[in-house]
Amino acid sequence: MSHELRPYQCDLIDATRQAYREGFRAPCIVLPCGGGKSVIVAEMARQTTAKDNRVLFLVHRQELCQQIRDTFHWWGVNMDLCRIGMVQTICRRVSKIHPPALIITDENHHSLARSYQKIYEAFPDARRVGVTATPVRLNGGGLGDVNDKLVIGVSTKWLIENGYLAPYEYYAPTVADLTGLHVQRGEYVTEEVVKKLNQSAIYGDVINYYRQLSDGKQAICYCASIEHSQNMAEQFNAAGITAAHIDGETPKADRERIIASFRDGTISILCNVDLISEGFDVPDCNTAILLRPTKSLTLYIQQSMRCMRYKPGKRAVIIDHVGNYARFGLPDMDRQWDLTPKKPGKKREISEFKIRQCPKCFYTHEYAPECPHCGFVYPVKARTLDEIKTAHLEQIKGIVLDYTTPEECGTMEELQAYAKKQGYKPGWAWYQAKRRGIV
Repeated sequence: MSHELRPYQCDLIDATRQAYREGFRAPCIVLPCGGGKSVIVAEMARQTTAKDNRVLFLVHRQELCQQIRDTFHWWGVNMDLCRIGMVQTICRRVSKIHPPALIITDENHHSLARSYQKIYEAFPDARRVGVTATPVRLNGGGLGDVNDKLVIGVSTKWLIENGYLAPYEYYAPTVADLTGLHVQRGEYVTEEVVKKLNQSAIYGDVINYYRQLSDGKQAICYCASIEHSQNMAEQFNAAGITAAHIDGETPKADRERIIASFRDGTISILCNVDLISEGFDVPDCNTAILLRPTKSLTLYIQQSMRCMRYKPGKRAVIIDHVGNYARFGLPDMDRQWDLTPKKPGKKREISEFKIRQCPKCFYTHEYAPECPHCGFVYPVKARTLDEIKTAHLEQIKGIVLDYTTPEECGTMEELQAYAKKQGYKPGWAWYQAKRRGIV
């Protein structure tokens, strides 16, 4: 049994077929979170198995296997010819697997790992296709080492404008000073983040902002560690807001009970670390609370957009307490993707995002002369250097991290912190900010 795809989903399948006709062997389909990547690959698998050809579907987490299996079965895929498995398991048993005609890689940005490469090398005659919302490495480079073509779909803005994703409001009230965090293996050191955030006063601020910005609405709260998530859930409960923690080690029966309680509204807040990010099927919610700073665009997009599933009349709310917007821009900003693994010496400047945060209501939006949420008019008169320092510290205090180049700095505060670290003269930050249009 087959189902009807949306027109833009059909276009992506047609474009992928055309890529194969042109001689490409490993295209990657790019579509925003919530755009329906699962049903696109389900249709490709259905068409492949309908011709008595085998399909191998790779996932990176065990929890996703049954979810994908259910989707494929519902979509009419011949499961006798389709194997769905966690990449580590398939890698260990690769010599015992029937050669597939098509290998589908879920969350394709993971496919640079050696375990994926071993599987690909074992089946050189198979066509491959990957799906992802963010075809980038953690360092910002492309996936040219594993893919030979990007098949790019519609944008997040388009999905919102055409009623496939919910519009959203983005707020960024700071609750902690995260200055000085270090980076290891491309990500902020968890222990340092937890130490900054694991404080009773901060828990209280998070709860107060939730009440102020999304009171009574269901939310998924992304935390920095399991302990942090457990503590956050406890604090929500102590404040009279029903909450639960969930992680990869939560027993299946408990996890299903918690998810069911979230689905029926018994639980208002679902706290976790990374589990409810990539592809994990959870009920719709209205709000995403970000309490984990990240260097990963992929993680940021997946977590911030988790609340944007469409419902008539719905307006999602994203509450970013850790300044992730300053590193990556807003979730629906247009982004340019390419396959280049790394562009030496060139990093995207955060300043080109031109984000403003309202000092009155914390609403965060693309550059405009006034806040589209509360109407606050941004001052345009010339200001002294001291006034500029104060204004920026009030608006986005605490999101300065351990930047290694001036190009990574996107605000006056970040430039000042970088200048201080490098021992530069006080006027250096002002000159850089003026040159790049920050002030």
